[in-house]
Amino acid sequence: MSDLKRSLGLGQATAINMIDMVGIGPFITLPMVIGMMNGPYFLYAWLAGAALSIVDAMIWSELGAAFPRAGGSYNFLKEAYGKNGAGKLMSFLFVWQTMIQAPLVIASAAIGFAKYFSYLVPLNPFTSKIVSGSVVILIVLLLYRKIETIGKISVMLWSGVIITMLWIIGGGIMHGNFLAPIKHINDGLSIDYAFVTAIGFASVKTVYSYLGYYNICHLGGEIKNPSTNIPRSMFFAIGGISILYLMMNISVVSVVPWQVAKDSEFVVSVFIQQLMGSNAANIATCLILWVAFASVFSATLGYSRIPYAAAIDNSFFTIFGKLHPTKNFPYVSLLFLGGVAFIFSLLFRLGDIINAILAMRILIQFIAQGIGLLLLRRSRDAKEFPYKMPLFPIPVYIAIAMWLFVFYSTGSKMISGGLIVIGVGTVVYFIKAKIQNDWPFKVSDTF
Repeated sequence: MSDLKRSLGLGQATAINMIDMVGIGPFITLPMVIGMMNGPYFLYAWLAGAALSIVDAMIWSELGAAFPRAGGSYNFLKEAYGKNGAGKLMSFLFVWQTMIQAPLVIASAAIGFAKYFSYLVPLNPFTSKIVSGSVVILIVLLLYRKIETIGKISVMLWSGVIITMLWIIGGGIMHGNFLAPIKHINDGLSIDYAFVTAIGFASVKTVYSYLGYYNICHLGGEIKNPSTNIPRSMFFAIGGISILYLMMNISVVSVVPWQVAKDSEFVVSVFIQQLMGSNAANIATCLILWVAFASVFSATLGYSRIPYAAAIDNSFFTIFGKLHPTKNFPYVSLLFLGGVAFIFSLLFRLGDIINAILAMRILIQFIAQGIGLLLLRRSRDAKEFPYKMPLFPIPVYIAIAMWLFVFYSTGSKMISGGLIVIGVGTVVYFIKAKIQNDWPFKVSDTF
């Protein structure tokens, strides 16, 4: 079996992260966030999402630079909690929830694509499902090729993302009232329980829009000079996208009052229509669809490497470890995740999917990785970590606290669902471990 090739440079790695981050998320969550905050201070929710992304990226950077292999979090959790001990359980649980939440991520972008497509062509519930399902199928077909070609496609898609964002921002600047939302950001603001609760619910949506800054870690085995390029690609992506998100929000509400924007399903298209007319709005909508498509492309690419990494490590079903005989990519993993995402895109609603994605991932992935890094820094030589975050371990504690707050804000229904997925996965693991005489039924060294 061939190994994955290190063919992606810093530019391609940053592009892959950025197009995963800027999917349909910021366009569909913009009115949601304004409605939840119900005031001009909704921008604080986007700042909160950026802050969490930055401190969490420090954790990903340390782990990604130290363990640059396919699968990302699968390897991080295994190393942190012990290859022969609890790391087996934690890494299994990560793959277990990935097999559910990764298709949810893909499906959410496809459903969002169909939602915005209805601005151009009115869709009923049935035709909307046809569009979302077709997006998933097309993505799988595009990804069914060599990684070098995928890197070039990623850069092409990334260019469309940047053009779209700059057009939206430029429209607001040329309108001449760009700074008004900033001047009035604190109008009616009162720091109380209601504000904290609102920013918690709104941050669930903004954090969803920032997710993907770590996507390159899942492709760790295909990155050139990973100890440098993995951290840089994440911080470049977060910095660039944070600025673009904030400026896009400011630009939109400088033209479409927030009182109107919060109730608009196609707020960016309406924004362009007010500035330049219906033809320009149609073009802008097409570019938004380009962005959404690019995001599904990037997310599916990264997630397809996770079951593959677990399979070649003999920790998951071996069939997922197969590479295409000529194109050298994990095609079984890609086809499985794409197939499940296709089914999800036909079954679920977008709002429920966003909350479910976060609730399912926070405990096993984000919080467990933070705790795992603390364990690793105590047990390993500092030389094993090419990237070291400033002020360690303070950013780790901040990230964990913020993730717990977001987890709580997903709501009791989603929290229960996430815990059920973890619970069922734990039972499955112990049954599997008992049959295979693996940890904890086989006595071995924890680290």
